[in-house]
Amino acid sequence: MSVRTSGRTLRAFGGMALGAMLAGALPAHSQSRPRLASLDHTYDLLLKEFSGDHARETVAFVEQFWRQPGSIGFDTTIAHVAGILARAGYVREDSAPASAPLVYRIERRRMEQASWTPVDASLAIEHGPTLLRFATNRNMLAIGSFATPDTGVVAEVVDISRMKPDDAGRVDVAGKLVFADGPSVRLAQGAIQRGALGVLVYQMPAYTRPEVNQTSIQFGRFPADSARGTWAIFLSYGAREALKEALAAGSVRVRVRTVVDRHPADELTLVAEARGRAHPGERIVVSAHVQEPGANDNASGVGTQAEMARVLAALIARKQLRLERTVTFIWGDEIRAVARYLAEDSARTAGVKWGLSLDMVGENTQLTGGTFLIEKMPDPSAVWTRGDDHHTEWGGSPMTVAQLTPHWYNDFVRNRCEDVAGRVPGGWTVRTNPYEGGSDHTPFLDAKIPALLLWHFTDQFYHTDNDRLPMVSADEMRNSGVCALAVVATLASGNGATARFVVEETRRDALARLAAERTLSEAAIVAGGDVAHEREIITTWAAWYRDAIGVATEISADVASYAARAGAEVMRTGQQYAADLGAH
Repeated sequence: MSVRTSGRTLRAFGGMALGAMLAGALPAHSQSRPRLASLDHTYDLLLKEFSGDHARETVAFVEQFWRQPGSIGFDTTIAHVAGILARAGYVREDSAPASAPLVYRIERRRMEQASWTPVDASLAIEHGPTLLRFATNRNMLAIGSFATPDTGVVAEVVDISRMKPDDAGRVDVAGKLVFADGPSVRLAQGAIQRGALGVLVYQMPAYTRPEVNQTSIQFGRFPADSARGTWAIFLSYGAREALKEALAAGSVRVRVRTVVDRHPADELTLVAEARGRAHPGERIVVSAHVQEPGANDNASGVGTQAEMARVLAALIARKQLRLERTVTFIWGDEIRAVARYLAEDSARTAGVKWGLSLDMVGENTQLTGGTFLIEKMPDPSAVWTRGDDHHTEWGGSPMTVAQLTPHWYNDFVRNRCEDVAGRVPGGWTVRTNPYEGGSDHTPFLDAKIPALLLWHFTDQFYHTDNDRLPMVSADEMRNSGVCALAVVATLASGNGATARFVVEETRRDALARLAAERTLSEAAIVAGGDVAHEREIITTWAAWYRDAIGVATEISADVASYAARAGAEVMRTGQQYAADLGAH
């Protein structure tokens, strides 16, 4: 959870606050955050115009489909969102005049492999109960699986769940099915190579609460043999228990039927732009991936971004918002579409100043258990994760100080979401997590472009076929969308006043963070921690924030001197805090 600045004050140094030592060059640190008048007006406009119900209606349409690039569901989703854009006033780019403020295009690229879509599947014990049906367990068929004959196949099941690798390798599996439970999944891959027709796999992580959600199945891939047309069935907890019970009673034969659609196809990417007036080559890029079959993941991102694009068009049409920089929206294949956008045109990419990814932004938190999160760019919490900072069950790889990315964007986005939380009925829980990766924000960071992820976790229905429309909240989509659009609108119209606001806001957040880290370090030292190590943590945070403040000049170079003084104050404060550690 992020550290809030409200109510935090600096410890006096030498009888006066460090801020006052800068001869009045910077405002003294106080109880309240700085204000930007245009932001208050923007919140009012967005909260009045943005409809969570509209966004959820898009989710209701999109979540009907299993969405893989090139599939009918994926392409239908792209067409549906393009219709929303057209009705909002966006014009097809290939027929739009050069002066058109709102344009969109659908990019087509021939796929090297055929598209894949599950159509139907079933698993039943011969002369016994049906364990799974595609109609109610649409994640049961592993991505890439092949179709069985129309009548299905009947085969004996070989349980390798408790076998060691050497033992499993000696079992005759040719023409049979393999049941793999948890750690034995790797053994099942070898069974396919030794002639098994297919595999029955159980691998539900604990956070999905499989004992409670006994019909849940997470979608995934399993290596298939194209020469023999093999397949894999993922089992729910309930199906796994029924199969284990049958196996305990003796030999088991099951009937499996799979139906898939494979055909040559194009991969589609939808790109919409609201063009900036003064600096059209500079842009903020927002992305929402289409593939994955869930309602929250990621129909909620698709629907929220579509509503963002509609609202932006409405405000521009009414002359309530003027963009100096371009806003670009991308709907496509996760990571791949953004990475390609950044790789294909170096001149265009040079103007991309910020990125923002919407992934699982609509969760009904009371039902899913997930919490709204802002995944930060790499800051020192990704190296030393402590206090209110926590990794999610997704997990993060250890990072080094050399990998950190100093930037004010972390705090700026968090503060916009906290502002929204203070304006919506019932409030809104806003938290952050250290950098973990794995969504559309990673290609931006790989390209050295500041970018954040808005998402929810931990969700007990994550990647399962119980991620359906009832798990999606219109209010949560509104909150996420308004926060994102406030960020977009403010930066796309940013000027010297905006840059000065960013410097002052980040300075205050930096001082609050340093105070919090000092408290944590003092407690660590009392508990026997190494003083030098704790000093390194605090000085690293100070240097990170000093540099984060410095890059506010990308909004306006006019704040260079102001940012340098603010950064110096932060660095001096951190150094003093570090020097004081262990002194008593």
